[in-house]
Parts: sequence; C-alpha cells; structure tokens
Amino acid sequence: MTALEISISDQTLRVLENGVEQRNYPISSAKNGLGSEQGSFKTPTGNFIIAEKHGHDAPIHTIFKGRLPVGLWTVGEHCDDDLVTTRILWLDGQDADNTNTKARYIYIHGTNHEDKIGTPHSCGCIRMRNQDVIELFENITENTPVRISH
Repeated sequence: MTALEISISDQTLRVLENGVEQRNYPISSAKNGLGSEQGSFKTPTGNFIIAEKHGHDAPIHTIFKGRLPVGLWTVGEHCDDDLVTTRILWLDGQDADNTNTKARYIYIHGTNHEDKIGTPHSCGCIRMRNQDVIELFENITENTPVRISH
C-alpha cells in the first residue's frame, strides 16, 4: 500500500510502499506555521487522504484558479502571488481537528516559487517543484493516505 508522509521539520514528503521509502521530495509548508483554523494560512497536521486529483494532462507550469486551468506561468517571470501550478492533489482531513481541510482548499501543488522549496513559505498548502509534483501525481491515486507531522 502506498502512503505519503510529510515532515514539516524536515520540509520533505516521503513516498512509502508498504512502509518502505521509495522516494523523497523537498517541499515548502506554510510560513504561518501549523494549524487547522479557517483563514489562518497554516498547514494542518494529522491524517488525510488525497480526495481529488486535478491537472491530469495539463502542461507543466499551468496556472490553476478554482482547480481550473487559466494560463501558463513563464519560468523566471517574477510574480509575488502564490500560484497553484502544474498539478493539484486536494487533501481531505480524516481527524476531528482537521476535518475542515478540504473546505480550506489545502493542496499539494506545484509552485512559481521553486526557489523557496525547503523552507516554510506557502499560504497553507504543501508546495512542490513542478517536475516533482508531476512525478508524484502520476504515481499515486485518489484515497492515498497522507500523514503530516511536525
């Protein structure tokens, strides 16, 4: 069984197959820290599943708004916005204190701020490098369990 483990302290996402690490990716979690409060821009912790996958055939660097493609981000183009790019893995909380995760639109997604990967800098989501999120997306299914810990 495939599962994902995200370590906030290490800023990494590990892909496990039957408990054995298969792949390790650097990530970027929330600059506001950890929490499940609505409007907090914090990364929730606990147990989740991948509820939905979006962007199956989208080109790398596709920009999504409301999970719909709206254009392409040009690498090197300065943009302060926290763009959701390339692929979306929408998380759904499975614990009593994180059941609002899907309603908060917390995703694992690509970013236009790849230079910030490895440091907490997102608005609550788990950001990944665009090529990494494509690889992850192609190798997991909806309902894959995800654990986010300190």
